[in-house]
Amino acid sequence: MTQDEMKKAAGWAALKYVEKGSIVGVGTGSTVNHFIDALGSIKDDIKGAVSSSIASTEKLKGLGIEVFDCNDVMSLDIYVDGADEINAQREMIKGGGAALTREKIVAAIAEKFVCIVDDTKAVDVLGTFPLPVEVIPMARSYVARELVKLGGDPVYRQGVVTDNGNVILDVHGLHITHAKDLEAKINGIAGVVTNGLFAISGADVVITGTPAGAKIEE
Repeated sequence: MTQDEMKKAAGWAALKYVEKGSIVGVGTGSTVNHFIDALGSIKDDIKGAVSSSIASTEKLKGLGIEVFDCNDVMSLDIYVDGADEINAQREMIKGGGAALTREKIVAAIAEKFVCIVDDTKAVDVLGTFPLPVEVIPMARSYVARELVKLGGDPVYRQGVVTDNGNVILDVHGLHITHAKDLEAKINGIAGVVTNGLFAISGADVVITGTPAGAKIEE
């Protein structure tokens, strides 16, 4: 089974958590694209979706799924999204696609976070994948200096502007053993919008695409 087939297995397995008549929180990325395709197969059974990125919104609308503004929705039953890394504690690094802030907002209004990944994303310790930090442009240099103090090596993601008009610093060289503490520390730096650690609120369900099919951990 190829990596893409494992992503597809995870994406389609997430359909079991979609309630009839609900509005579904939808993330961003290659694995989520498979979930959106799956959602299209039951689009008449759901009310619509709230999306974490412009790209996902366009794909949802292209399949005829109504996309609601986050401000118009009180809560969501589930939020389905991928991860760049996930550990055994269900703490994640996200933001490889630069949609981390919107992903964190949609996740915050959902009752349950369903993380869909292929088995290459599982790690013992977070940090091999560089940690994305979304930053207000005028604060980029200051935030970079503060991230160095925390032991990281921040690299400006050239040519990337987030859907919110901000920039991304990718922090290399971290060995993250206290993810919740680091998430809070980085978010406390002036000029940081948020960072890609999803640890304070981690995944509730993990669906992993493996060569043998989708493995679900609740």
